Amino acid sequence: MSEQNNASIPYFAHEGEMARMERINKRWFVAFLIVLIMLFATNAGWILYESQFDQYYVSQEVDTGRGDAFVAGIGDVSYGESEADSTGAGAENQR
Repeated sequence: MSEQNNASIPYFAHEGEMARMERINKRWFVAFLIVLIMLFATNAGWILYESQFDQYYVSQEVDTGRGDAFVAGIGDVSYGESEADSTGAGAENQR
C-alpha cells in the first residue's frame, strides 16, 4: 500500500499566498480599468475626429426661372426653389 502524504501547510504561509493573490488581483483590476478608460477615450477621439466631416453645404444659384431641382444641405433635393428661399434664410446662413 502506498502512503498518503497529507502534509499540512502552516497558516502564515497560506495567509502570505492569499495576500499575494489579492495584490495580483488588484493589479489586474487596475489594468482592466485603465484599458477600459483608454478604449472609451480612443472611441470618443475617433467620433470627434470623424464628426468634423459630417456636415457640409453646397449652394447653387441658377436664374433660369424654370423651377429646376437644387441640391442643398447633405444631399437633400428641393424642387422648384432653393432651400434658403423656402426657409426664409438668406445666403449668409449657407456655408
